[in-house]
Amino acid sequence: MKIDIPYLKKTFPLEFPGENLLAVAEPNDFTAAGTPEQILAEALKSPYGPDSFTKNGPASSGQQGQSLESFLKGGTRVLIIINDATRPTPTEVILQGLLPIFEKTGIQIEKLTLLVATGAHRFPTEEEYRQILGAFYGKLRSRCVHHDARKDEDMVDRGTTRNGTPILLNKRLFEADRIIATGSVEPHYFAGFTGGRKAFLPGVAAYTTIQANHKQALSNEARSLALEGNPVHEDMMDALPLIKAPVFSLMTILDKEQRLAAATAGDLMASFYAAVEIARKIFCVKVPAKADIVVSVAKFPMDIDLYQSQKAIDNGAAALKDGGTLILVSSCRDGVGDESYANLLASAKSPADVLHRIRAGYKLGYHKAAKMAAVSARATIMAVTELPEERLAGMFIESAPSPQAALDEAMTKAKAQGIPLPGILILPDGCVTVPDPKS
Repeated sequence: MKIDIPYLKKTFPLEFPGENLLAVAEPNDFTAAGTPEQILAEALKSPYGPDSFTKNGPASSGQQGQSLESFLKGGTRVLIIINDATRPTPTEVILQGLLPIFEKTGIQIEKLTLLVATGAHRFPTEEEYRQILGAFYGKLRSRCVHHDARKDEDMVDRGTTRNGTPILLNKRLFEADRIIATGSVEPHYFAGFTGGRKAFLPGVAAYTTIQANHKQALSNEARSLALEGNPVHEDMMDALPLIKAPVFSLMTILDKEQRLAAATAGDLMASFYAAVEIARKIFCVKVPAKADIVVSVAKFPMDIDLYQSQKAIDNGAAALKDGGTLILVSSCRDGVGDESYANLLASAKSPADVLHRIRAGYKLGYHKAAKMAAVSARATIMAVTELPEERLAGMFIESAPSPQAALDEAMTKAKAQGIPLPGILILPDGCVTVPDPKS
């Protein structure tokens, strides 16, 4: 059997006996109801009202929400929250759907501010602004600013969450009289799902807020697909009532080719829950059993660094047997990302030592180290990446020159452990595919 593994602008061939293959687990097929433009137009035509869709599904008594045209009436300071380049959100298509409505309702470009929800990520490069805005770069770049989580003077203090997380949010939220939150909804390894409430916290929250929120990721309840009882999600929810300007949401869900599959609009949480239901159908994938070897690929743009690509490790580990091998394929073209988690891993003697140090004192990024250490403690992690071999070794990851070399080594190891037919699972889009192995 031969499979092509994407990497930067090329592919690696991967060959192995077909009898070893458990599954090539990709997001499920989903038939989009039209072109991207038609999908967004339909979502805007049928916005969700408050409580019309809940965490338990559609509400029988729910009513259609306020239209975007009606929402914008009287608005003089419109803030649009957009994702940065680490997310595959189709912001250009979203803007294509929004701008005609702004024009129709008399909202001039000068009344708009586009705020890039970087969270604690670095600022977008100019090339990334072009990637985000697409055809609207020339028209909207001057109206586009990025959130700076470390700029304390840009933050407004709004108290604390039920978990004690301080709520400091970008002041532009409180200067606007209309807010449009955009994003994409997919599984997230400790927030449950991306999108919706995540546009505000961590999207435009202060560094101290993000650090305290992400510390909650150490909880066993903070995991992919989990919302109920997830303290990370709870923090995000607690921040929402503190935003006084009306909020209109436009959420997208992508398919396995990162094409627009569906969209939801209207009330922030109703549209989020509706998008979550669709995302579950696309990204939660049944697999026959746990594998001895998992090959998990971080696709563009999640291959930007190891910080983002780690999601492919975490998802792959969900279907990996103890003692098995997880092979990450990701260029990590910008390096490791936040250095704090990488430095912690490099300074520790073992995965157990990493977890001990995190318990002694948490810093932002340490949740990433905790998740990686938990996998390293029970399995071998190998990586095909641009990161130096010694840098990987310091994070308990073995370097490999190609997926084939890594797989050959993993097969040899498994057979030496007395496994005559090692089961192989391939995740071509490991950052968003959540495998569900049969028990």
